[in-house]
Amino acid sequence: MPATKPDTADPVIVDLRPMIPPERHATVFAALDALAPGATFVLINDHAPLPLLRRIEETWPDVFTVEFLQDGPVVWQVAITRSRG
Repeated sequence: MPATKPDTADPVIVDLRPMIPPERHATVFAALDALAPGATFVLINDHAPLPLLRRIEETWPDVFTVEFLQDGPVVWQVAITRSRG
């Protein structure tokens, strides 16, 4: 899945809700790999993605910042940005 370029105003949306669970993490990891420095994508999920966010931090320490845009109770939206450095 392509990610936004740093100069693109609108981030890519990665909506996990219609996916089966085995596809979800692989989709997010592919989006992270494709994310350019300074770019952001918004993850949408039907539950708080806390285990996934912990795994991202363990796998890529200090590479991504996370901002909760919507914190439930039905939909969670999380902006994930790759650091510029």
